Amino acid sequence: MSDNQNLLAEQRRALILDEVRRRGGVRVNELTRKLNVSDMTVRRDLDALARQGVIEKVHGGAVPVAEASTHEPGFEAKSSLELTAKEDIARAAAPLVAPGSAIALSGGTTTFALAHRLLDVPDLTVVTNSVRVAEVFHTAQRAAARGGKAHRSEAATVVLTGGVRTPSDSLVGPVADQAIHSLHFDVLFLGVHGISVEAGLSTPNLAEAETNRRFVQSARRVVVVADHTKWGTVGLSSFASLDEVDALVTDAGLPAAARAEISEHLPQLVVAGETEGTEGTEDI
Repeated sequence: MSDNQNLLAEQRRALILDEVRRRGGVRVNELTRKLNVSDMTVRRDLDALARQGVIEKVHGGAVPVAEASTHEPGFEAKSSLELTAKEDIARAAAPLVAPGSAIALSGGTTTFALAHRLLDVPDLTVVTNSVRVAEVFHTAQRAAARGGKAHRSEAATVVLTGGVRTPSDSLVGPVADQAIHSLHFDVLFLGVHGISVEAGLSTPNLAEAETNRRFVQSARRVVVVADHTKWGTVGLSSFASLDEVDALVTDAGLPAAARAEISEHLPQLVVAGETEGTEGTEDI
């Protein structure tokens, strides 16, 4: 009987680990209902998995340690990943920007793709901590000047924060934080390393996490632009909960179960190629 009990425990823990990794985190009460076992049994299973180093216990549940990444890839490395998805997301997010608005674009390859889509939106004020994003606008303005359009009144005003440069070409640290703290944005478009129910939005870079917190605090609305691979990934440092996010723009690769779960926590989910133009998307 003891062997059977151990086998059942191992199977149950394997199911729990799979659920944690797939969803990016689970709650104890969810596991008790799913597995039809007691609260105490689930907590013992979580203790055992935590001792194995494959999950991290948090208040009321657990998140995956295996995906709690401290590695931050460089911009070029990330640029080659999910190219089609990023372009789809940028195309879906661009209509959410109104002419004459003040927006913020955080660092990241998805916000970089979005920047290219915003070049023809008139009278924008763009605040960014991304060297690459700023260069998109500056390059377009230099090209316009060479073409005799140097005094276009509708050209974007770009504000690049100072700060210390990260491997992903974002500027972070106290200088960037202070600059962002004094500003106010209509909409923030935020790229993320990871997103999950339990950990919220996260990044492997501690300084970048603090800078992103300042961005979120200064924005009237927060729109996360992230492809489906970011769901369930947990970086070293969380900087916002899902309750602080107004919308997620993602790609069609996001599984149905994840879509349902996200919709329970966010006011708006935009799936590129599927929900553009649906009711509510223009209110961002």
